[in-house]
Amino acid sequence: MSEREVGLEEALDDLERIVAKLEEGKLSLEESLVLFEKGTMLVRLCQGKLEKAQKRIESLTGELPSDLG
Repeated sequence: MSEREVGLEEALDDLERIVAKLEEGKLSLEESLVLFEKGTMLVRLCQGKLEKAQKRIESLTGELPSDLG
């Protein structure tokens, strides 16, 4: 990943592309491992962004949205 901030939508798009490549099954083991590692980092990034958004909602409303809590 680069130093610039990656947005949630961009990270999800990258994750979808990685999953599609892995599902094709045409990559070497090494290529698959590299993509799996990148995908794992993207999942963590997305989880962090979603947690931040949830905390902002909580701080603004004083409660969790009904579909999250």
